[in-house]
Amino acid sequence: MVVSIRDVATRAGVSVGTVSNVLNRPHEVSVESVDRVTKAIDALGYVRNDAARKLRAGVSTTVGFVVLDGQNPFYNEVVRGAEDEAARHGIAVLYGNTDEDLSREKVYIDLFEEQQVRGLLIAPYGDVTARLQRLKSRGIATVLVDRFSGDGRFSSVSVDSVVGGRMAVEHLIETGRRRIAFVGGPFDIRQVTDRLAGARVAVENATNTATLEVVATAAMTVDDGVAAGAKLLARPMHDWPDALFAANDLIALGLLQALAIDGRLIVPEDVAIIGFDDNAFAAAAAVPLSSIRQPSRMIGRTALRILLEEADDADSIARQTVFPPELVIRASTHPR
Repeated sequence: MVVSIRDVATRAGVSVGTVSNVLNRPHEVSVESVDRVTKAIDALGYVRNDAARKLRAGVSTTVGFVVLDGQNPFYNEVVRGAEDEAARHGIAVLYGNTDEDLSREKVYIDLFEEQQVRGLLIAPYGDVTARLQRLKSRGIATVLVDRFSGDGRFSSVSVDSVVGGRMAVEHLIETGRRRIAFVGGPFDIRQVTDRLAGARVAVENATNTATLEVVATAAMTVDDGVAAGAKLLARPMHDWPDALFAANDLIALGLLQALAIDGRLIVPEDVAIIGFDDNAFAAAAAVPLSSIRQPSRMIGRTALRILLEEADDADSIARQTVFPPELVIRASTHPR
């Protein structure tokens, strides 16, 4: 029977990544871990396949990263985290922005497959399961980013968007708001539907009567937030919401801009606004924006680390890493 790196990890009581580090970067591992892994290798008779390792090294000095919105500062920070981790391993990150376009997503996946990257990180827009299975069959590891792998076929690194959506609306309700609008879209993006689902849970659980309406946007940009704000302001005053939960910070910033230009609704006195991501611009807004924080750089670093571990061991088991969201309260949701 051929002994795998996973067998060594199980025997030593450490992770596959630790075994990989002992074999490739022992100076980064504790003396105790090196000793445990070495003893497990000796006991199992593990023989390293240097030929396969060198073949991989010859074509795998890069990894691909496909994101669905390159203009979103959140994804810029996630990519930065992946780059920071990749640099530690002598790996370069090739980056592609699909701009929420299925055809562009396909082009980038095909390109990275043709380039024989060591692995692929992807924040998918469409259903890419079949494509990623093909990559896996060709020995290209894949990790989903900012998307939970529901069926567990692939490793994923994400934040619990349902919990984040619930936290956002619970906060709005706690500040005395009752007529809440969720502003976001498109709804074929899983993160949007998850955040809306959490918002609905918060309204259903509210002890005081609260309502939730949905204002759909075509994309998750500042311009779409401005357009949504104009749509709300065109309604009769008695029909205006007193709180807005935006699917991301860019939409929230667009809403702030629309309200400021119109001037009839003051934030937070007349209407509260909360976003999602806590990007670099949230705290610097004219009215500092409350938001649900995602640990963007940590997401990128973790995803890259898992990707390299799986690239080193084709038998590794997919894992789902879910970070908790964090409520960040600023002036845009101060109680009235």
